[in-house]
Amino acid sequence: MINAELLKILCCPETRQSLEEANQELVGKLNALIQEKNLKNVGGLEVTETAETFLVTSDKTRAYPVRAGIPVLLVDEGIIL
Repeated sequence: MINAELLKILCCPETRQSLEEANQELVGKLNALIQEKNLKNVGGLEVTETAETFLVTSDKTRAYPVRAGIPVLLVDEGIIL
């Protein structure tokens, strides 16, 4: 779980939209796609590491992984939903 105060100041590095933590259903779906080697990031690379959670833009079009408690907020690491 991401600290609520930190989440208030984070935003999508590309669209500048606010971010919220993904629900468990979406986390499960994305991690399943990663394990099946069937998910690419914005940079066009296969996503190989599952995440403990994801941060999703307010319009629900992009997700960013959170690994070891650290949000990976790089444009190329984003996942188009």
